Amino acid sequence: MNTAKQRQYFGTDGIRGRVGQSPITPDFILKLAHCVGRVLKKTDPRPTVLIGKDTRISGYMLESALESGFNSAGVDVLLLGPLPTPGVAYLTRAQRANLGVVISASHNKFDDNGIKFFSDKGNKLSDEWELEVESLMNEPAQWVESAALGKTRRLNDAQGRYIEFCKSNFGGDLTLKGLKIVVDAAHGAAYQIAPNVFHELGAQVVSLGCSPNGLNINDGVGATHPQALVEAVKTHQADFGIALDGDADRLQMVDASGRLFDGDELLYLIASQRVACGESLRGVAGTLMTNMAIENAIKDLGLEFIRTQVGDRYVLEALHEKGWVLGGEGSGHLLVLDKHSTGDGMISALQVLESCLRAQKTPAQLLGGIELFPQVLLNVKLQNKGPWSPSPQLIRAQDQASQQLGKLGRVLIRPSGTEPLVRVMVEASDMKVAQETAQQLVQWVQ
Repeated sequence: MNTAKQRQYFGTDGIRGRVGQSPITPDFILKLAHCVGRVLKKTDPRPTVLIGKDTRISGYMLESALESGFNSAGVDVLLLGPLPTPGVAYLTRAQRANLGVVISASHNKFDDNGIKFFSDKGNKLSDEWELEVESLMNEPAQWVESAALGKTRRLNDAQGRYIEFCKSNFGGDLTLKGLKIVVDAAHGAAYQIAPNVFHELGAQVVSLGCSPNGLNINDGVGATHPQALVEAVKTHQADFGIALDGDADRLQMVDASGRLFDGDELLYLIASQRVACGESLRGVAGTLMTNMAIENAIKDLGLEFIRTQVGDRYVLEALHEKGWVLGGEGSGHLLVLDKHSTGDGMISALQVLESCLRAQKTPAQLLGGIELFPQVLLNVKLQNKGPWSPSPQLIRAQDQASQQLGKLGRVLIRPSGTEPLVRVMVEASDMKVAQETAQQLVQWVQ
């Protein structure tokens, strides 16, 4: 059963949208928290949830609505303040809480926001859990009596606890002393945390995108705008550049030459170095968007490679099914499950740095001359907010394009799970062919 299509509010990464428009309104978010609380109370008479957020100005409003909704259902709340998404996942597990809640729209602009949830194990929740919550949204609220209302308090030093967790996932015999690293936090949730993590491990840190004002998250900086990092690395003559997105679960990296490495390349780098160190690694999971050159290179390591739907939640599900630990997306969502239960930009960066230090090689050297297939990704804005499905004519055009590309390319057309867009991706050994094919398919989508 494809439950993803049946969900009304939840997308591939929680609930997301424009602030002030349904469903990102205070009344909806209050009702959502109330319904989540009712689901939690089916298995625990007095649940506790943690709430963290990024730096968007709307976070204050949504935090208050969540707090009220949970309290009204008899659920206790711990407020974490600004904290990366993976930090909330870690503290949910460490505090033995029932649920972790993140207020963030990740890489989107400041006037979007969203809500996503983590289980008591620090994992993303299932489609079935989300459907159960949605089933209660149309029912009348069931306010608890005054004596049973939930309470709210703030967890002191949430950031410090998460900083220590990140540092604990870096080799104890290694140091970053002697390295200059530019750290770009996208004016987002890691703006105080990320510079401290790398500084406390010995690096000389140059901060970029670490001055949030509530309106500038992801604005020209961060993993979605890595050119700012490239320029900063060159200007400061740094050894590495690290770019996170607004909630710090995505990663892009730059080397001393100013070369940018995306999530696909970093995933291969980590996998190849683990194989070189003799670790038992059976396979790696990517998505439908993973570059063909990376798939081929991973198979050349003697590893199995599988593709999932786009979205780190689906990569995570595949890794759990296979019993593997490594997976990710080109966008920079990397999963290293023997280090953390979810994607974490800082821990992924530390894994890359550890790989380079142990091999005493640069990222380019560890990639061994792998050349990514040219990949063209075009977005087509949807006019209607309802579910999108391809027309028979578009399906025929896509099949024809795939046949023409043969083994030297791929075509993928899919609706975004977080924005009202259809994404057209064409990968080919020749950039001109990829561009022309993508433009033709965009016309069919439109």
